[in-house]
Amino acid sequence: QVQLAESGGGLVQAGGSLRLSCAASGSISSINAMGWYRQAPGKQRELVARITSGSTNYDDSVKGRFTISRDNAKNTVYLQMNSLKPEDTAVYYCNVGGRVNLIRSFNSWGQGTQVTVSS
Repeated sequence: QVQLAESGGGLVQAGGSLRLSCAASGSISSINAMGWYRQAPGKQRELVARITSGSTNYDDSVKGRFTISRDNAKNTVYLQMNSLKPEDTAVYYCNVGGRVNLIRSFNSWGQGTQVTVSS
C-alpha cells in the first residue's frame, strides 16, 4: 500500500507564494507520474500540474505562476505557487501513480491540503 503525505498549504494574501510537498511511502518500485489537482467549493476536481520522467504539463490558468518538480530519491513532488490569486483557493490533492513490488500498479491520492488566497 502506498501512502501520500502532503504539507505546505495555508492562508496567503494575493500575490504571495506557497510551496506544497507530497511524499510517497510504501513498497514503491517505480513512479510513472506525479501530479497536483485542486477542488474548489461547488466545482469538480481539476488537474493543476503533472510531471512524468520526461515532461510536465500545466493547466492554462497556472502557467507561468506555478512550477511542479520532483525528487526521485525521496519519492516527493513539489508545487511552487507564486503570484497567487483568490481564484486559486481550493483544496489541493497530490496524485501519484506507479508500481509496487515490481508487478502491481497503484494510483494513490493524498488527503488534501487547503490553500486560501485572500484579496
